Amino acid sequence: MRHAKAESWGESDQGRTLEPRGRDDAAAAGRWLAALGFVPDHALVSTSVRTRETWEAVAGAAGWESEPDYDTGLYAAGPEAALDLIREVPPHATAVIVIGHNPTMAYLAQLLDDGAGDSDAGAAMAGGYPTSALTVLEYDGAWVELDMASASVVAFHVGRAE
Repeated sequence: MRHAKAESWGESDQGRTLEPRGRDDAAAAGRWLAALGFVPDHALVSTSVRTRETWEAVAGAAGWESEPDYDTGLYAAGPEAALDLIREVPPHATAVIVIGHNPTMAYLAQLLDDGAGDSDAGAAMAGGYPTSALTVLEYDGAWVELDMASASVVAFHVGRAE
């Protein structure tokens, strides 16, 4: 998932906070994930303020109470480095949410896509990855073995408050 809409500037890039619309959009994304029945048993979240606030809004709206793994490396990670971080997810985790930044999140979702999943969702994902965009991927294997083109797109959604 890409973080929700943040203020355009702040004292530092890492310190930028979500705009009110961003909080509402992230909550909408959380409700959508909850309606899918998605409940992560591991959350990997960048350490920036906007990604932390996105996690809080998504988790709060979805009713999740798990503690995220805040990772400094995810802040500046490119797709390959983000993939390496996902490979370090505990082996017992069966459902993982990753909240980071673009263009990394969009590229990573596209690189993981094996092309065998939902073609409409894959096309929508390829058409743009705005704030609060998220891709649900299915992967059957050990996290340590996750590789490019090894997961199927199940759904793509952009969280937007009504």
